Amino acid sequence: MKERIRQLAGQLDGECHTDEAMRIIYATDASAYAEMPLAVTTPRSVADIKKLIAFATEEGTSLIPRTAGTSLAGQVVGNGIIVDVSKHFNQILELNIEEQWVRVQPGVVRDELNQFLKPYGLFFGPETSTANRAMIGGMVGNNSCGSNSVVYGSTREHTLEIKAILSDESEVEFKTLNFDEFIEKCSGSTLEANIYKSIRSQLSNYENQAEIRKEFPKKTVERRNTGYAIDLLLETAPFTMGAEDFNFCKLIAGSEGTLAFITEIKLNLVPLPPKESGLLCVHFHSIDEALRANLIALKYKPSASELIDHYILECTKDNREQKQNRFFVEGDPAAILVIEFARSTREEVVAITELVKAEMLAEGLGYHFPVLFGKDTPKIWSLRKAGLGLLSNLPGDEKAVPVIEDTAVDVNDLPAYIRDFNDILKKHGLYSVHYAHAGSGEIHLRPIINLKTVEGNRLFRVIAEEIAALVKKYNGSLSGEHGDGRLRGEFIEQMIGKKNYQLLKEVKYIWDPRNIFNPGKIVDTPPMDTMLRYKPGQQTPAFQTFFRYYNQDVLQHVEQCNGSGDCRKSHLAGGTMCPSYMATRNEKDTTRARANVLRTFLTNSEQLNRFDHKEIKEVMDLCLSCKGCKSECPSNVDMAKLKAEFLQHYYDANGVPFRSRLIANFSKIAKLGALVPAAYNFFMTNKVVSKVVKKATGFAIERSMPTLYHTTLRSWFNNRSHSVSDQNADKKKVYFFCDEFTNYQDTEIGIKAILLLERLGFEVIIPKHEESGRAQLSKGLLRDARKNAQQNVNLLKNLITADTPLVGVEPSAILTFRDEYVDLVDDEQLADAKKLAANAYLIDEFLAQQIKKGNIHKEQFTKESKQIKLHGHCQQKAWSALSATQELLSFPEHYQVETIPSGCCGMAGSFGYEKEHYEISMQIGELVLLPTIRNQPDHVIIAAPGTSCRHQIKDGTGRKALHPVEVLYDALV
Repeated sequence: MKERIRQLAGQLDGECHTDEAMRIIYATDASAYAEMPLAVTTPRSVADIKKLIAFATEEGTSLIPRTAGTSLAGQVVGNGIIVDVSKHFNQILELNIEEQWVRVQPGVVRDELNQFLKPYGLFFGPETSTANRAMIGGMVGNNSCGSNSVVYGSTREHTLEIKAILSDESEVEFKTLNFDEFIEKCSGSTLEANIYKSIRSQLSNYENQAEIRKEFPKKTVERRNTGYAIDLLLETAPFTMGAEDFNFCKLIAGSEGTLAFITEIKLNLVPLPPKESGLLCVHFHSIDEALRANLIALKYKPSASELIDHYILECTKDNREQKQNRFFVEGDPAAILVIEFARSTREEVVAITELVKAEMLAEGLGYHFPVLFGKDTPKIWSLRKAGLGLLSNLPGDEKAVPVIEDTAVDVNDLPAYIRDFNDILKKHGLYSVHYAHAGSGEIHLRPIINLKTVEGNRLFRVIAEEIAALVKKYNGSLSGEHGDGRLRGEFIEQMIGKKNYQLLKEVKYIWDPRNIFNPGKIVDTPPMDTMLRYKPGQQTPAFQTFFRYYNQDVLQHVEQCNGSGDCRKSHLAGGTMCPSYMATRNEKDTTRARANVLRTFLTNSEQLNRFDHKEIKEVMDLCLSCKGCKSECPSNVDMAKLKAEFLQHYYDANGVPFRSRLIANFSKIAKLGALVPAAYNFFMTNKVVSKVVKKATGFAIERSMPTLYHTTLRSWFNNRSHSVSDQNADKKKVYFFCDEFTNYQDTEIGIKAILLLERLGFEVIIPKHEESGRAQLSKGLLRDARKNAQQNVNLLKNLITADTPLVGVEPSAILTFRDEYVDLVDDEQLADAKKLAANAYLIDEFLAQQIKKGNIHKEQFTKESKQIKLHGHCQQKAWSALSATQELLSFPEHYQVETIPSGCCGMAGSFGYEKEHYEISMQIGELVLLPTIRNQPDHVIIAAPGTSCRHQIKDGTGRKALHPVEVLYDALV
């Protein structure tokens, strides 16, 4: 088979991968399942897809269509060939404004489609919590919907036409057909004709009609994704008098890629919702209270009614990005119901929320009723949508497991259903997380189970079986929006009856007689407790690590990644994570891919050193250690930390590369160069000599190299007249961290920072300390970095307090005190390291604090007008510290600051200097940052706190970016 796949690869315009790393990366989705595929392909054309279908038919294998891979029921997990259309099938093909439709390829991202449509006053209504990376093909496959389904329904209701390739390689188009057109489609002997004839035969049968109407979920259940939607096809004109016309798109939506391979989709569009919306965030003492209040809310026609329970709220307390979104939470509610009202004016929204509040209070429901508008509303939705990923933060091996989280019932049955549901869990000594779509009769429910144990695996099945029986009791749907996949397929016969299940099997095998399209999903599904990601009782060693991981080991930290794919968002969605994926759009370059590979080898490796695998090294290569995942990943998977950990272990087995050693010892080289800075700079800047140096050391010849200042910052500081310090005898002390970048290269910035602090009334002291260790950390030399951390903690622990803080200008250096130091130092130093971390500040943060305290005044700065474009450093963003920089630069009366919506600049320390990374470094910069700066008039100031960022801007645009302290120093009067 391997040889045949190699031959296939030579015939495709797209890529075909059979290496172990790529197969591991695609072995999972966001579900509990894992199965190694035969190969991974990324087709470029319809011709490629036809070749894949022909190959699967000839070789008796299967194709698994995949877009973003965020499925929760194992829909895109299988042992055949993964066909990833997300990279090349991502074009918006046609827009008709008058008729309000758009035609797209399946790899178009939902939110990006709506960004494209917004100027036309239109949008695609259905959404998911993954909408910033979920793709239209996947949304059709799963019949996705989300919080706004009470208004816009599911994807099925908005799917007008589908172009697809059938299992015989024929191209077909499915759309609305009147009676005569339907009958005409039934003529002939093609596979397409047989499909139409088969459905006509099935649904014309009176006994079948009666059985379908009796056994399928009741029609008042708005979210119904149980099996193939033959119940909906039954309610169309060929079979039901006066009903809407027939359209096979209703069946394909929710078919999970098991019937045909979709290549184009025509979608219905709707006008943009009212501009004014508000969120009534009602706090409750119990889940039951919230669900009863939900019925009141629905009477007032909200656009969403979403539940957040206390387990998720607890998780947000420790999530760096989400804890700032808790500002509206009062007390410790058992649940919050987020009810959205969209109206023409804010007054109308306020009026209706007052009515809802009054009725709830009259019924004794709720204790706090904040109403939020404007910029606050995205924060609340971010908090709600992060719920899925946040659940992975639970310490240890017990996790909120996706097993019965997608059940839907009539919304009026919801309170009673949830009470019965929790009684079942209580019987087994379990509890559940409750969140999401109360307004649609679907609460996502995840019991806390340890799937690494035999008992956990048993409970996984038992709970699924008992909840399936409960859903049937309420005549609900086992899947409301996440699909059946391999998780719920086993129970479909129980949910709809044996006769109807046989009809579903007939549908599958008329469409796909050779079973090549995504087999084992919906029908003929293997047992739901097979091919799970975790094997019960599997033993892993006690990992000896350099970093500490707090209440878990390194493997458990990796396992926090549940596959939700937040790292697949593009630059259009904003944020930093994951810069290499934003540039390449390759799954291999996501945080999720790195976690999958690392988890697999740490779990299964036969090596004594389980980090010693070239596959891990390859998948880590394009990680820029930007720290975006530390805050933006809802599971807080810190891949920069994991990469550094991996590299040290890998070096222990394979040695440290020369260039890595060179970069890690940058400060030692700079110290020598500082003896004769002119000579050093000649070697770095002379075209001929520098080219030789770069080639010899593995740096990109296209890249300019940083030069040294004519003196070091320490020398300048020590050689100054002491009269300045004498004048500051009664002033507040600030200890200045003279990092290695500022000391040798950005000395002018350091000088201006010190002069600025002194002019603003502070006594500045540069204490004795070692280099930050940032260079060693970036290259994974953690033993060296640990020594620096320990020495700096010892040197500074008795100096640095809340009254005498440590301040620095280079984000990557000063933030080591907050970040890596507390994870690196010995246990006996931990308390001192934490105290030091709490009092170490970026100079931007420190000055912004002093402004708020009233210690700095506007009169100290010019009244001249300036426009500033600000690019934040990645690690600064990861610590939510960029807002302080914006506040600081906005402090002079007429300074206008706008933050560039850029992620990583692409330089990332030494990454962008390295010859093999130069091209992707520039690609990352070109996504947002560099084009934005080129478009700025000369009078606009470009500000960037990071030394790497400023260098990237210089190389990419020719513009000089200033550090914020330079801007503020120049503004002094």
